[in-house]
Amino acid sequence: MRAKRSTSSGAGRVRALDTLERLERALDPSDRVAATQTPGVRDAAVSVIFRIASGDELELLMIERASYEGDPWSGHIAFPGGRREPGDATLLATAMRETREEIGVDLAADGRVLGALARLNPTTPRLPLISIAPFVELLTRDSPLLLSEEVAGAFWVPLATLRRAETSADVEIAVGGTLRTVRALVHGRYTIWGLTERIIRDLFARLDD
Repeated sequence: MRAKRSTSSGAGRVRALDTLERLERALDPSDRVAATQTPGVRDAAVSVIFRIASGDELELLMIERASYEGDPWSGHIAFPGGRREPGDATLLATAMRETREEIGVDLAADGRVLGALARLNPTTPRLPLISIAPFVELLTRDSPLLLSEEVAGAFWVPLATLRRAETSADVEIAVGGTLRTVRALVHGRYTIWGLTERIIRDLFARLDD
């Protein structure tokens, strides 16, 4: 099912819907994302959530994870999501459950699934062995954000801002007590890097195809 057009909307909304339709065509079918078969690797899933904001601008929802000692993703900018639990029928169900638990957004009621991005795994040996499935959704009506204790903050960022050349930069990040130079997206005080940056780059690539 494609994003519905409104003949009463302005040109900006038409452009936003055109972008979403192009993206939806480029995404993988969400119902074909299966659990990993790799021994010792645990499944996880995240929600890459769009909304059409005022001015008919596409925005992405990002969260800032709370800081906990011993948590390898402590304080990172991320998408809502987490590890699959035994009660999750599918990885999409994992993404939706984790989104509801972390930020209070019920995507089954207030959103629509557009598709899936490529699965990815951490490349840093110190991180847990997990396989992450990113699902892309459109928030179809306003939904208040109710943050859990796992989330320090949440914010919407314009897609156009993330795609600007000046947003992309090489930055130094402390990883396990060692400084590393990593590719990142810098938005105000937020530095988006690692798995989240890789997910966004996949999103960009599909929009540019």
